[in-house]
Amino acid sequence: MTELPWYKEIRSECSLFEAAHRAKVPILLKGPTGVGKTRLVEHMAARLKRPLITIACHDDTSAVDLVGRYLLQGGDTVWVDGPVTRAVRQGAILYLDEIAEARSDVIVVIHPLTDHRRQLFLERRNEALDAAEGFSLVVSYNPEYQRGLKELKPSTKQRFVSLDFHYPEPDVEEKIVLEETGISASNARKLVALAGKLRSLDTLGLVEAPSVRLLINCAKLMLQGVPARRACHAGLALPLSDDPDILQAIDDLIGLVF
Repeated sequence: MTELPWYKEIRSECSLFEAAHRAKVPILLKGPTGVGKTRLVEHMAARLKRPLITIACHDDTSAVDLVGRYLLQGGDTVWVDGPVTRAVRQGAILYLDEIAEARSDVIVVIHPLTDHRRQLFLERRNEALDAAEGFSLVVSYNPEYQRGLKELKPSTKQRFVSLDFHYPEPDVEEKIVLEETGISASNARKLVALAGKLRSLDTLGLVEAPSVRLLINCAKLMLQGVPARRACHAGLALPLSDDPDILQAIDDLIGLVF
C-alpha cells in the first residue's frame, strides 16, 4: 500500500476538499507561496486514489500546450493529447498551479470544466469531451503576489469553492518542520521563531514573507552538517532578497536567533 504524502490538516481543508471532489465542484486554493497548497493536492490525490496531473502555469502557458495538437509522426499527422485532455479522459485530479500566470486563452478553455457541463472542447478536433468519473479541477494562486499584476476575474473565482491558506500557528509550524525533516525540536522552534520575526517586520519591504518551505530547506541543510547561520543565510535570506541592506538585516536577525 502506497503511503500518503504527509500533510497536517489545519482548517478542515482535507474534509472540504473531499466534499468538493464528491460534489464535482472545482477547487481554488488561495494563499502565499510555500504554505502547503501543492502538498494538500498531492495528499488528497493519494487519499482519493486518483491520478494527479500537475501543471505549473507561466506567461507562455497556452491553451494549445494544455489541450493538445496535431503532430507529424512517421509521415502521418496524429493528434497528441495535452495534459488537460489526458486528465479529463483519465478522471484524474488536474492541478493548475499559479493559474493567474497563464494566458487568457487557458482560462477560456477551462471554463466549461468548472460548471455543470464538465466538458473540454477540443476546437481543432471539433469535439466536446466529457470529464470521466473522478475528474477534479484544482487551481491555485497567490493573491498577495498577484495584486496589481495579474488577477483572476471575479467571474472566474466564483466558479470555484475556495480554500484559504495562511502561515500556520507557531506550534503547528514547528510540528510540520519536525515531521518533514526530523530536525531537533529546539532548532525547529528557532527556525519558526525566526520566520515569525521576519513576517512581522513590514519595514524590511520583502515581496513575500518566509514560507514554511524555506524553513524546511534550512532544516535539511542543518541536518547535513551546515552551521545554522550559514544554512539560514543560504536557505532563507538569499531566496528572500537580493538587496544588500535587506540581506544584512535578515542576517542580523538570524544571528540573534542562532
